[in-house]
Amino acid sequence: MRGITTSRADGLTIGELSKLTGVNIETIRYYERIKMLPLPPRTAGGRRVYDPTHFRILAFIRRSRELGFSLDEIRALIRLGGPEKASCSQVREIAAHHLDGIRAKISDLRKLERLLAKTVAQCTGSTAPDCPVLDILDVRRAGQPARKDL
Repeated sequence: MRGITTSRADGLTIGELSKLTGVNIETIRYYERIKMLPLPPRTAGGRRVYDPTHFRILAFIRRSRELGFSLDEIRALIRLGGPEKASCSQVREIAAHHLDGIRAKISDLRKLERLLAKTVAQCTGSTAPDCPVLDILDVRRAGQPARKDL
């Protein structure tokens, strides 16, 4: 394991684990509550004591979140990499599904970019009553009927 040594008999504190992984202390506690991170043993004084396995799992969760995986997807990936050692095809299926979602978001963002670029290009910079940007943002300005519940 890179970057972590636990030669001390008492392991890592939550603060040390937080600093090493870049994960907020409250987020670490949250991952414990939702059972994504195994509960660490505690000292006689009640302090959590983390080991290299906790570090590895937490670093995995953090990197997975950076890549946009949902908590459910990460939980499945952790489970697949557990004692039963899942096949790469099972992990690939989860990653491929996630990739499909990313591609859909990229497509939506490209459509949004085109719409906004077109609208900004139409904007003359004159007074608000003639502003195409405000027209797409304000349903009442765009000529759409106002919702009764708003």
